[in-house]
Amino acid sequence: MNRLNNVILKDTKYSHNGNKIEAIIFEIILKHVKDLIYVMKVEDDGSFTYVFINEEAKGHARLQSDCIGKTLQEVLPKETTDHLQIQYSSVLRKKEPFSFQDVVILADNRVVYGESILTPIYDDNGKIPFIVSVTRDISESVAEKNMLFESKQRYKSLIDHNMDGVISLDSNGTILGSNHSTYIISGYTEEELLNKSIFSFIGAEDNTTFKRMYEETLNGTPQELIGCRFIHKNGKILKAHVRTIPIVINRDLSSGAYVILKDITEQANYEERITFMAYHDYLTGLPNRSSLKNELNVAVEEARITGEKLALMYVDLDRFKFLNDTMGHIAGDLLLKEVGKRLASIDKTGYKVFRQGGDEFIVILKNTSRESAVFCAENIIKALEIPFALEQNEEFYITASIGISLFPADGQDGDTLIKNADTALYRAKELGRSLYQFYSTDMEKQSSYLMLLETGLRKAIERNELELYYQPQFDLVSNKVTSYEALLRWKHPTLGYISPGEFIPLAEDTGLILSIGEWVINTVCQRIKKWNESGYEPISIGINLSAKQFQQIGLVDMIKENIESNQIFPGCLEFELTEGAMQDAKKTLRTLNQLKDVGVRISVDDFGTGYSSLSYIKRFPIDTLKIDQSFVRDVLTDEKDAAITTTIIYLAQSLGLSVIAEGVEDEKQVEFFKLMGCHKAQGYYFSKPLPEKEIIEHYFKKKTK
Repeated sequence: MNRLNNVILKDTKYSHNGNKIEAIIFEIILKHVKDLIYVMKVEDDGSFTYVFINEEAKGHARLQSDCIGKTLQEVLPKETTDHLQIQYSSVLRKKEPFSFQDVVILADNRVVYGESILTPIYDDNGKIPFIVSVTRDISESVAEKNMLFESKQRYKSLIDHNMDGVISLDSNGTILGSNHSTYIISGYTEEELLNKSIFSFIGAEDNTTFKRMYEETLNGTPQELIGCRFIHKNGKILKAHVRTIPIVINRDLSSGAYVILKDITEQANYEERITFMAYHDYLTGLPNRSSLKNELNVAVEEARITGEKLALMYVDLDRFKFLNDTMGHIAGDLLLKEVGKRLASIDKTGYKVFRQGGDEFIVILKNTSRESAVFCAENIIKALEIPFALEQNEEFYITASIGISLFPADGQDGDTLIKNADTALYRAKELGRSLYQFYSTDMEKQSSYLMLLETGLRKAIERNELELYYQPQFDLVSNKVTSYEALLRWKHPTLGYISPGEFIPLAEDTGLILSIGEWVINTVCQRIKKWNESGYEPISIGINLSAKQFQQIGLVDMIKENIESNQIFPGCLEFELTEGAMQDAKKTLRTLNQLKDVGVRISVDDFGTGYSSLSYIKRFPIDTLKIDQSFVRDVLTDEKDAAITTTIIYLAQSLGLSVIAEGVEDEKQVEFFKLMGCHKAQGYYFSKPLPEKEIIEHYFKKKTK
C-alpha cells in the first residue's frame, strides 16, 4: 500500500507535508475493497507497465509479485494483451475514463464476467503518466440477468406455443397482445386485435357476465366462464372456455389481465346433442317421456298457482301395429316421423306435444277450457286424415284416438292425469276409433271390468273355458249344408258368456290372439279327425285368421303339422282373411302360396269393406269371397247395396270364385241371392251358430256304404 501511495504521490508530484492522513485513508480503501485494482504506468513507446496490483487482483488473476515493472505483453497471453492494449490506448486517446466488460476463463475453467473502469491520472502538465484499472466481478449479476432473461424466454415460449389462445389486456379491457393460437381459434391476427376492446368479441348473451367477471379479475381474483360465446372473424359464434388471470404489479393493484381462450365448440355441441337426446325422441325429434315428466310437473304446479285449467291429451294411432307388421318397420318409422311433424305443426297457444313411446303421443294444453280442448282434439284428428305419402308414391291412411283428462277435475298430479287420459283413450277406441273422449269416473268401472276380462282370458285355455260353435253355410242350389264357419265362444267362470265383440279385440290388443288362434286350429283339426272316424260325410270348416295371426312366423308350418298329425284332408279347411290383413302384397302372396301348397282353401271375409285394390283378387290364390253382412242387410231396400252385392257376385263368377253371403235373415234375401247366382249363404234365417253336439244332431249325415 505504501509503495502504491509513494509511487503515485512521487511521480505526480503530489507529495506534501499533509499527505500522511491521505495515505492512511488510501491504504484502508485498498485493503478492504473487493475490486481488482491495477495501476499501469504509461511508457513513452505506448506500452503499459504494471506498477501496482492489489491482493484481490493477484489472487483472481494468479499474478506473482515479480509482475511489477513488467509490461502487459510480458505478463499476459497475446490475445488478452491485444484486447487490453486497445482499451488502455482508448483512455490515452480520449483522455477520459473508459469502461468495458469482458469474460475471463480462469485456470480452473471457471467463467468470470468482469466490468472494468479505466481512469487516467494527470500530472501538473496535463499528461497521463498512470492509468488506474478497477475491475469488478459481475458474474453473479450476469447470472441473475441471464436467469431473468431465460425466465422471460420460457414465459414467452409458454405463451407463444400454448395451444390455447392467450390475450393480454390493460385495465380497460383493451387488447395489448395475443399469441398465435388466438389467431388459429378466432381467425384474427395479433395486428387485427391490437388496441381493440375484448368486449367487442364477446357474444351479446355473455357480455354482461364477462364484464362482471373481468372486474373481479382486476380485483385480484382469477375467473372462468365455460361456454362463453366468442365471435369468430367469419361471423360464426364459437363456444369457449374462458379464464381470466390478473396481472398484479403490487398487492393492491392489477395493471390488466390475461384472457386464456380454449375453443370447446365441438365438445359443447356434443354435450348439447347428448342433453337433447336425453330429453328428445331420437326418431321424431319431439320431447320424450323424460321431458314430459319434468314439464308436466311444472305445468301442473303453475296451473295450481294460477287457478287455470290444464288439459292432457293421450293420442294413440289406430291400427298402427298392423301397418308396422305388414309394411315393415322402415315404413312404420317414416310414418311416425310424419305424424310427429303434423302434431308439432298445430299452432295453438300453450300447446306442446311429446312422444310417449311407440305410436303414442301426449299433448299438454295450458290455460285452456273444455271447449278449447275439444277444438284442439278435432284439429289433431283432422291433421291426420290427410293421407301420408311415404315411399314409391304409395299413400297410407292412419287415424288417431284421443283420451283427454283435465286438471284439476281429473287429477291433481301428472301421473294421475296421464293414467286417466289413457283410460279415456281406451274408451275412445272401443267406440270406433278416430274419436276423442274425456275422462269420467264411470270409466274406472269399465277399466276394472276390462282388467278382469284380460286376466281371465289369459287363463281361459288352460281352464278349458273356450268353446267352438259352428254356423252352417247353405248351398243355395242343392239346399244342403256341407260347410260351416267355426266361431269362438268364451264362458267366464263368474261373468258367464262373454261376447266375441268384447274379448276378440282384447285378445288382439294383448297378443293373446296368437295362442287362442293356434288353439282354434288345433281343435278344429282334432274335431274333423273325430268326425271322420265316426263315419260322417266330409265337410269343410272355415277358420278366421286375424291380421296378427297371418303375420305370425311359422303359421304355415303349424297348420301343416296339425293337418298331418290328425291325418285329415287339407281341402276341408278354409282360412278366412280380411282385406286389411293383406296390405303387404309381397308378403301376402308368399304366405298364401305356401298355404295353397299345403292344400287348404282361402276365402276373403267381409269383402268390399276394406281399402285394398281389387287387383289383388286376380293376383292372390283366393277360392271364396264372403259378401259382408253390411251390404246384405239392406240389399232389398238400398240400390247401392244391391248394386255392390250384384257386382261382387258377377266378379266372383267371372274369376271362377265361390261366393258366400253373410248375415242372411229373411226369405226374400235368400231368393235375391239365388236369383243372382250366389253359391252359399249363412245367417240367422238358416241357423245361428251351434255347439258341436247340435250340428252333429241336426246336420251331420253318416256315409252311405
